[in-house]
Amino acid sequence: MGKVLNLAPVSRIEGHAKIAIHLDDTGNVEDAFMHIQSLRGFEKFIEGRPAEEVPRIVNRICGICPWMHHTASNKAVDGAFGVTPTATGHKLRELLQVMAHINDKILHFFFLAAPDFVLGPDADYSVRNVIGVVKAAPELATKVVQMRQLGQMMIERFAGKAIHPIAAVVGGFSKPLLESERQAMIKDTQTLLDFAEYTLDFAKNNVFNKYLEVIKQLGVIKTGFLGTIDKNDKSFRIFDGDLRLMKADGTFTDFKTEDYLDYLGEHTEPWCFGKMPYAKSWGEGFDMNLDAPKGIYRSNTLARINVCDHISTPKANAALEEFRSVFGRPAQQTLLYHYARLIELIYACERTLELLNWDGITDTNVRAEVTPGAGRGVGVVEAPRGTLIHDYTTDENGCITKANLIVGTTHNIAPMNMSVKQSAIALIKDGKYDQGILNQVEMAVRAYDP
Repeated sequence: MGKVLNLAPVSRIEGHAKIAIHLDDTGNVEDAFMHIQSLRGFEKFIEGRPAEEVPRIVNRICGICPWMHHTASNKAVDGAFGVTPTATGHKLRELLQVMAHINDKILHFFFLAAPDFVLGPDADYSVRNVIGVVKAAPELATKVVQMRQLGQMMIERFAGKAIHPIAAVVGGFSKPLLESERQAMIKDTQTLLDFAEYTLDFAKNNVFNKYLEVIKQLGVIKTGFLGTIDKNDKSFRIFDGDLRLMKADGTFTDFKTEDYLDYLGEHTEPWCFGKMPYAKSWGEGFDMNLDAPKGIYRSNTLARINVCDHISTPKANAALEEFRSVFGRPAQQTLLYHYARLIELIYACERTLELLNWDGITDTNVRAEVTPGAGRGVGVVEAPRGTLIHDYTTDENGCITKANLIVGTTHNIAPMNMSVKQSAIALIKDGKYDQGILNQVEMAVRAYDP
């Protein structure tokens, strides 16, 4: 008789999910699913709230990337109220969001992904974790913790809170940056940039070259991609710009963030609480068939470096060019999300330095005058897990009447299911499997950092 292998919970991800692998009578994979088991409800319970309160509420959606929800929400309320933030307020929002990317990427690569590669995917699960990494490479682990703390404290010292922030406000930012704070942040960011370059070199030598055959095979699917690009030179962006929806063949369409409903649809399945966005503008519907998927695109790090023409900061762009010389564009190998994540880490450090050296960054005019009222606003930023969309409609009192959110991970729910199924089919044959094989199925999910 067939049976179901339940991997619950999926380990080393920033949330809750389980994998169900259905085997047929011969012990081969018949189907596989990644079940999202949580229902958050933010779209409904912010209805009726004064819109200026919402950026302090929706940052609770995620404790790992609250700055992204905070900034996207403020941008959406700006739009609904018809206010344009001051130049310095806008830059300070970007500064804090980009700094938050630094900490997030250090966290994921070393704490969540590294055990699979430093200790090996077949290592016993009792040691295949961050504690095992500490024991295997204590000096590196100590440095990682120091760099993660440095990044978090940089944010906390300036903005008051690194987690669940309140510093960005409708119309801009709540406080100016002092010159003494700027100088200290420049010094600390240079330290983080040096570490980011070291991290990419370490990963190329100890992960990507070593596991190249695994990268070529595990969880590989063929999809399109979604990410943000600069409106003018089409370079890599994570705070503002236009959206680019790229097909698997590399052709693409660019569109304004407020027009996302013309290009993206939302699909649901009865076995998953998470909605599954798809490219409705392609006119082919939604289908997760591994051989001929329809409407499926991916978001997050690999998507962003696939859709951009180049990266505007020099060291990250050099890393991108090296990446493309090996893997092409668009790259489809799922485990390359890790490589792309480290290219973004370098960009985030370089961009932080650019912002800190911008002439007006310490200007005290950080917030425009705001008058609540009726309107609609769409706020979009690139969260570590993908393109984050906050869409609010307000009434004449400035209260939320309707909200639609597409959270970064959501874009990748359908692709993650496809990668899980591809991995399970490739690895489980005739009923033979072990904990190492099942962990490799989980590795396909961890690459997306859901």
